[in-house]
Amino acid sequence: MIHFTCDMCGKPLLTDEDVRYVVKVEVYAAYDPMEVTEDDLDENHLGAMSEIIEQMEGMDADELEDQVYKSFRFDLCPACHQRYLEDPLLRHRRLRLGFHDN
Repeated sequence: MIHFTCDMCGKPLLTDEDVRYVVKVEVYAAYDPMEVTEDDLDENHLGAMSEIIEQMEGMDADELEDQVYKSFRFDLCPACHQRYLEDPLLRHRRLRLGFHDN
């Protein structure tokens, strides 16, 4: 049998609750189409391509892929699911991490 635990709080899932929630997040580079002009078509881009290839030579395949696409999958219990829906980008949590006056 497959055992699931909540990725936020660590609670075992499907033992006390009838339901679990799955959150899938995709992060990918958003390349907006640019207008191509006649000058762009006439320009020699070999130098720029060589520079990009040189930058890529020091990186491994995972680093290169992470710059273009990354996906995550999380299992949540009902309580953490509700907290996630209220603040999916954790904006309120970041605000609470302020320093206290000593």
